[in-house]
Amino acid sequence: MTEHLEKLTPRQIVAELDQYIIGQHDAKRNVAIALRNRWRRMNSPEDMQNEIIPNNILMIGATGVGKTEIARRLAKIADAPFVKVEASKFTEVGYVGRDVESMVRDLVEQSVGMVKAQKKEEVKIRAEQLVEDAILDILIPPMHSPGNSGVGFENGNANSNAMPDSDQELNQRTRERFREKIRNGELDDRKIEIEVQQSGGPNVGMIGGAIDDVSMMNIQEMIGNMMPSKGKKRKVTVAEAKVLLLEEEASKLIDMDEVKSEAIQKAENLGIIFIDEIDKVATSRSGGGGGPDVSREGVQRDLLPIVEGSAVNTKHGIVNTDHILFIAAGAFHVAKPSDLIPELQGRFPIRVELQSLTQDDFYQILRTPKNALTKQYVAMMETEGVALEFEEDAIREIAKIAFDVNSEVENIGARRLQTVMSSLLNDFMYDIPDVIGPDSLVTVTKELVEDKLSKLVQNRDLSQFIL
Repeated sequence: MTEHLEKLTPRQIVAELDQYIIGQHDAKRNVAIALRNRWRRMNSPEDMQNEIIPNNILMIGATGVGKTEIARRLAKIADAPFVKVEASKFTEVGYVGRDVESMVRDLVEQSVGMVKAQKKEEVKIRAEQLVEDAILDILIPPMHSPGNSGVGFENGNANSNAMPDSDQELNQRTRERFREKIRNGELDDRKIEIEVQQSGGPNVGMIGGAIDDVSMMNIQEMIGNMMPSKGKKRKVTVAEAKVLLLEEEASKLIDMDEVKSEAIQKAENLGIIFIDEIDKVATSRSGGGGGPDVSREGVQRDLLPIVEGSAVNTKHGIVNTDHILFIAAGAFHVAKPSDLIPELQGRFPIRVELQSLTQDDFYQILRTPKNALTKQYVAMMETEGVALEFEEDAIREIAKIAFDVNSEVENIGARRLQTVMSSLLNDFMYDIPDVIGPDSLVTVTKELVEDKLSKLVQNRDLSQFIL
């Protein structure tokens, strides 16, 4: 489980994050250290492993500066289960709303999915062979000799009903020829009838008193297991049959108990939970402490045991949250980090303040990352056979306009670039391919940007452009 992390030094992690996120070096540095510390803990002496607790991180910064993207990319680099939740969606126990333990259950579901996909990849070759056999049995049923059953011999001579060896060999050669055709895709369009397994478990609702999520999931799973799986006949092409049967055969080959056990370990040791908008549940320390503040503080107190480390019951088993990495984030425009209850503040010892994005940052965001918006539009237009080019001056002008709009209206960070790019290129996206056909070239110049976005700059209200 830690082999992948062993190769990731903090500097390498930061270099990976740099490919997608511009600036915010302090935040990248801290999450890189936190990720490397997980490998260090799991390779430390056994008597120390449980003593080393993760350094949870509190990110402070305006919307759109890269808080969520840093956490999400970190999880991808680490091949770790990742869940993002908004603290404002939770309510104190006893109020109507999601309970805080649901984020741990979501993390385990993510982990189960990841481990299951990995296990299916390991048995893919064997599953593909079984799928080929199943399709061959439909196209050319195998011929069996009754003589092989151990009966049908009389006076030392084979029963006259036995299948001649020459017919069996011919059948086998024909099957092998068709196996090659199936592998090469020559029979992909041919229609066959297959039987697909369907779960017989219905959705179950409860009448009466309230029941928690875990109990409901367990009841539904229990009833689903009691109901027999039903086969449904479907007429599909060989290509479709390959996909449908591969999933079915791969699922038969993997041990779900082993998957669940590995998934729980992965969630406990590598899981990352990103709690966004944590400033929305902060309470003013100077106020009287009534009204909605009571519920907000209740949410914090419900979060506390999860972040501190507790056992959470999920449908796959009990999960301990002691070594899950929690990254909390908030703009903290109104509330301050010190407005969080002291116990919760103590569970986020690493605090990182993310910087607001500059005009040059916008320019770099548009041209440098692997997933830059300019590259996304180039890729989309390529699907229609249209080439798209951006001149340097045009990219700088787009960055300037996005920065100006953020300054004059609400600052929504890099998300403003999506609004600006959409306003700039929507006419072209509409005209392709009816007006602008394949093999065309669209060049975005500074003059084009100024012409298309002049209304955006002149209109001080800009309400239609606020996301």
